[in-house]
Amino acid sequence: MKRTTPLQRILKLVFTILVLLFIYAPVAWLLISSISTRADLLAKPLRWIPPNLTFQNYRDILLPGTAVSEVAATFKRTLLNSFIVAGSTTLICLSVGSLAAYALARLQLPFRRFYLVGILATRMIPEVSLVIPLYIIAARAGMINNPITLIITYLSFALPFAIWMLAAFFETVPRELEDAATIDGTTRLGTLFRVILPVAAPGLVSTAIFTFLLAWDEFFFALIFTSTIEAKTVPVAIAEFTGRYAVDITAMMTGGVLAALPPLLLALLFQRYIVSGLVAGAVKG
Repeated sequence: MKRTTPLQRILKLVFTILVLLFIYAPVAWLLISSISTRADLLAKPLRWIPPNLTFQNYRDILLPGTAVSEVAATFKRTLLNSFIVAGSTTLICLSVGSLAAYALARLQLPFRRFYLVGILATRMIPEVSLVIPLYIIAARAGMINNPITLIITYLSFALPFAIWMLAAFFETVPRELEDAATIDGTTRLGTLFRVILPVAAPGLVSTAIFTFLLAWDEFFFALIFTSTIEAKTVPVAIAEFTGRYAVDITAMMTGGVLAALPPLLLALLFQRYIVSGLVAGAVKG
């Protein structure tokens, strides 16, 4: 075994520190800015540790009647809208996607590979090429400023992603388990719900989290299809902290922290399932 020299170890350490700074420095600045005053952020020289820590920005957003701007006062509603849209999109993708993925993974369908490639190709269509026809359809149906419109729109790119991922996970489940269930008299749907889904639980959780993140972070369609507080989502609300003549930096940073918490908590809670799900999807056996 080749031994590393002291110089190589130092270079590895320096490289690791640089990578960690590149990853965590923006996150640290986001947190620092959210508990700073505007004066501290605009002070020269730059103060990495603000002398006057304040949680007023969080109070403005989370507590009723304390906000100084309309955007901050309605930010909680946009959080709820994001939860509704992202959660509904995830549930529909898992429900419909698991059925479609099981059919593609197990049934002897003609042109099966063509279907899989076609599903993946729909995910590659640029969003900007779809926004005009989708907006016209939504406007004629009277569904502008409606969370249901966002859910349907997000399904256009989240559902193909979910089907592709779930099909890869289902193919890793040994066919012997299904054969044993069939011998016991279990139907196709019974096999799916009683055998395949429990065994592929890590893959389901991984797909659910990635689908939730796709819907939670989406900005372009949400900006085009929503203009009222009843339908706006978190990414749009954060962008509105930028006014025509001024930028509410502290409120924007606070909104960024609050918007990052749900995905972060999901990743921490289901970390074991994410890792095992990715490994299961990468190795067929």
